[in-house]
Amino acid sequence: MQDKTNTADTIDAMIIDAVIIDTGCANLNSVRFAFERIGAKVIVTDDKALIKAAKRVVLPGVGTAGAAMASLHEKGLVELIKGLTQPVLGVCLGMQMLTEMSKERGGKGQDCECLGIIPTDICELDTQLLKAQSLPLPHMGWNQIRVSQNASDHPLFAGIEDGSYVYFVHSYRAPLSEFTLAECTYGEGFSAAIGKGNFMGVQFHPEKSAAVGAHILRNFLQMA
Repeated sequence: MQDKTNTADTIDAMIIDAVIIDTGCANLNSVRFAFERIGAKVIVTDDKALIKAAKRVVLPGVGTAGAAMASLHEKGLVELIKGLTQPVLGVCLGMQMLTEMSKERGGKGQDCECLGIIPTDICELDTQLLKAQSLPLPHMGWNQIRVSQNASDHPLFAGIEDGSYVYFVHSYRAPLSEFTLAECTYGEGFSAAIGKGNFMGVQFHPEKSAAVGAHILRNFLQMA
């Protein structure tokens, strides 16, 4: 299967389980391979017609919020993403881009305006708390998650036990809020996953999270 496609006819020729938005980030193939390992048919594309027509959409991302949002603006995808009505899953930086604002300035003089879909902001993990507990930044490696009480019946985490380990690589986080689907602790409590309506995001990397990550991706593929 090709990594990318800009041919609208492709969606008619194949049964596509999910479209992965080509954000120009480095982890596109790892996300695609994770879906393919569980038998899903996926394509990576920035074609607007394919994204809009998809059963499900994945918004991946690594790097800085500013660079990723600039790529979405350059491709003309910002308003399209905001208007999607099918299940949308943001992964790592993709989750952070679903929020209103990120403090990750990437060398610029102001905070990064994100998609504004989930009303919360992204800030750096508390360096003072990390220092007091001798924890390094970034938060990198395996850590446990807990499904939030207000999300105990959310289909993305069906069958996921509290205390399950997933793999993180990040320095910025979404705070705990009413939009928290799952939480984690690293110096402080933060949102390991957030969601609102058909939009949801995970701060961890399901493609690197072994059986638990695969289970979460399968849950996403069952959402209609």
